[in-house]
Amino acid sequence: MSWLIEFLTLEFKVLFISALPIIELRGAIPFGVSQSMSPIHATLLGIVGGVLPVPFILLMIRPVLDFLHARNIMRKAIYKLTYTTIKNKKKIQKYGFWGLILIVAIPLPGTGVWSGSLAAALLDLRIKRAIPAIFIGNLIAGLIVLTISYGASIGINILTQ
Repeated sequence: MSWLIEFLTLEFKVLFISALPIIELRGAIPFGVSQSMSPIHATLLGIVGGVLPVPFILLMIRPVLDFLHARNIMRKAIYKLTYTTIKNKKKIQKYGFWGLILIVAIPLPGTGVWSGSLAAALLDLRIKRAIPAIFIGNLIAGLIVLTISYGASIGINILTQ
């Protein structure tokens, strides 16, 4: 029974890490693989955990930013965040659906589900189009990280044998 609790705890950790901003599935999948989880299992959990916060971000980020701005809390950070997004508005809107996929899919710092969701919310992209684009981008990012992590796990297995 304790092995089941440990297994579920590890799954929860991977889900939780993939839902965190900045880290997302780029950190969750390697973490899961490093804990002896199957690379495919870690990837599936990373993809699911990564998209869990999307509806909340899309629906809640504007009211939260407005609330913080009105109370002069983190005003400089909010200004910088919104200014940077709005500055790139034409580029993002030009490519629309495909541009949002690309923002989420590239597994680099500053990109990912949180960045894509934030951009979609601040640029008033339709939720019906934003959610599928973010999911597809997250799936692509997951496959890229899976490829990297799976290759790393094969190398580790060869070295330890």
